[in-house]
Amino acid sequence: MRLLSAILLATLPAVAASQSHHEPPKEPQVLAPGYSTLEFAAPEPGSYALPPLGSAADGELLDSSGTPVKLHELYDDKTIVLSFIYTSCPDVNGCPLATFVLSQVQQRLTSAPQTMANVRMVTVSFDPANDTPTVMADYGRHFRNAAIDWRFLTASSEDSLTPILDDYDQSVIRDRSPDGKVLTTMSHILRVYLIDADKKIRNIYSPSYLHPDLLYADIRTVMNDDTQ
Repeated sequence: MRLLSAILLATLPAVAASQSHHEPPKEPQVLAPGYSTLEFAAPEPGSYALPPLGSAADGELLDSSGTPVKLHELYDDKTIVLSFIYTSCPDVNGCPLATFVLSQVQQRLTSAPQTMANVRMVTVSFDPANDTPTVMADYGRHFRNAAIDWRFLTASSEDSLTPILDDYDQSVIRDRSPDGKVLTTMSHILRVYLIDADKKIRNIYSPSYLHPDLLYADIRTVMNDDTQ
């Protein structure tokens, strides 16, 4: 729970900044299921099918050192968990949820070396103006276990990022105040993707069913398919 507390505390400044001094404080948010213990047993890996949903698109981004990298280079021969986030997201059931769930999957992977060796997690910011490579490197240091292959990427510009977001059907709209001023917050739908070693999308998760136990079971199911 120490990690969850850190994530919740990290969202408070952004929430406070987004509220007018004249607005009443917002009611505490109900946490998404991914933060809690699963209320049922996760299905046994390999006991169910995850048919391909389409091909995972390519695109050029920047890694946390500022080096250009192609998504398909990162996808090569790995099972991928891809999330789109921005680091200042104030919605605890949005981007912080994705990072929390991936961090919990990371813990499960450390106890399964063979699975861990074939999984790569990729977190991409859709706020390149603020989430520079340096910011993404610092963000990643708070969550990443050195034993896990977890990459934190951004883009050189919004123009270069837009085609990638479109290809993954990731809607992002920068919020504006009533007088048209651009705000620091964004409206978006959280989407996390499970991609197999053949670069096929095998599942897409939303906040209502993004849970570490389910995602980990799906990873192992997809890897089992890849070895058959």
